[in-house]
Amino acid sequence: MARAPGALRRKGFIVLTLAILGFLYDQPLHGYELKSRITGLTGHVRPVSDGALYPAITRLEKAGLLHRRTEPGSGAVPRQTLELTAAGRAELRRRLGDPEQAEITDQIRFFALAAFLHHLADPARQAAVLRHRLDFLEAPSSFFYDGQGRPVTAEREPNPFRRGMLLVARASGAAERAWLAETIAQLTGAGAAGAGDAGGSGTSGDTGASGDTGASGA
Repeated sequence: MARAPGALRRKGFIVLTLAILGFLYDQPLHGYELKSRITGLTGHVRPVSDGALYPAITRLEKAGLLHRRTEPGSGAVPRQTLELTAAGRAELRRRLGDPEQAEITDQIRFFALAAFLHHLADPARQAAVLRHRLDFLEAPSSFFYDGQGRPVTAEREPNPFRRGMLLVARASGAAERAWLAETIAQLTGAGAAGAGDAGGSGTSGDTGASGDTGASGA
C-alpha cells in the first residue's frame, strides 16, 4: 500500500493522526468525544486543542480517510459524527504494521502506537513491532555523552539533577524492556499455537524524562 500523503506525515501531526485513526477505528465518535479520548491518551504531555484537532480532521477527511455523518442534535443545531472510511481503516493497519522510525524511538509516539496495536490482527506482526522497540531500548544510550561520545551513566555523573534524570530513565527503561520481552514471548507463543487476535497492550501512563532515550546508559 502506498505511503500516506506528505501532509499526513509532518512532524507534530503523527501522534494526533494516529490517535484519530485509532479511536475512530473502534467506533464512530462526535468531535468532542474524540477530543476527550485523545486528551486522555496524550493530554498530560501533549495537550490537544481545537485548533489542532479540527484541522487534522479536515485533512484526514480530504485525504478520504474519514467522513462526517450529520445527525439530529439535542437542540436546533445538528451534530456531526466522525467515522473512518475503508481507506482510513486500512491506513491505520498499515501504520501499525509499518511504523515510522520516530514512532519506535520516541516514547510518547510509541505508546500512542501501542495503544492501538491490537487492531493489527496478526500476533507475529504485533511482536515484530515490539521487537523493533526492544532492540532500540537495548542499544546503549543516554541523555548526556562525554568528550569521546560515550554515554554517561548515573555512576559517572556528578551533577545530582542529571544523575536523577539518568536513574529515573534507567528504572523506566528496565520496566519497559521487561514488559516488551514478556509480551513478545506471549505473542510469538500465541502465533505458534495458531491463536487469532492477540491484543498488543499499550499504555497512556506517565513517561520517563525523555521520549527518545533508549537503555539510557544509566
